[in-house]
Amino acid sequence: MGERGHFFHQTIIIPRSLKLLNVKPESSILDVACGSGVLARHIPQQTQYLGVDLASGLIEKARKMDGNKKHKFVVGDVTDKIPGEDFDNAVMILALQNIKEPEKAIENVVNKLKSGGKFLIVINHPAFRIPRQSGWEVDKVNKLQYRRVSKYMNPIEIPVEMHPGKHDGQFTWSYHHPLSDYSEYLFKSGFLIEKIEEWTSEKTSKGRAANMENRAREEFPMFMAILAVKK
Repeated sequence: MGERGHFFHQTIIIPRSLKLLNVKPESSILDVACGSGVLARHIPQQTQYLGVDLASGLIEKARKMDGNKKHKFVVGDVTDKIPGEDFDNAVMILALQNIKEPEKAIENVVNKLKSGGKFLIVINHPAFRIPRQSGWEVDKVNKLQYRRVSKYMNPIEIPVEMHPGKHDGQFTWSYHHPLSDYSEYLFKSGFLIEKIEEWTSEKTSKGRAANMENRAREEFPMFMAILAVKK
């Protein structure tokens, strides 16, 4: 992943996340499971920022790519105690679905937010983007492309290949939960959901199947954003 993130970071996730949070230069942000710190390189220069991630290699990479003295990166388990002062905002981008106990991470975030602070969660859409349990299929008779969903309501632990196609036996884990679970975790931790957005891909197809593929892409969102506020 580059300094500014991958295609979806640059075109969808970062711009829309910043719009939802309405980040002010004088505010502060806690980036939970920050990875290589892509978000930090898009926020106002004056904004205080702390990125926390369990992977020391990613934290080292983030530090090398970010010279802003107002930005700090630390190695830490987000399901354990999070260091630092209290923050105005917190964000978790494409990470909550990879945490076995998401409720613990959410509880830790609420403890690091000021009263009225906002928490933005961005995840792969829990209804349409479930690894191994959803996918594109085609109705050849009606010339329609649609999403097949095999499971939804029950939580699932799903092994995901780290390097698809290489078959090197290296896996990571994805933890599927229905939307109602996330709502429950947030409410029990002291958050109220302020807004939910569903984001579709902005990629376009060409060729004979372009109309069918583009229509389906516009109808089935790729990501879900949940903006919650601390009660």
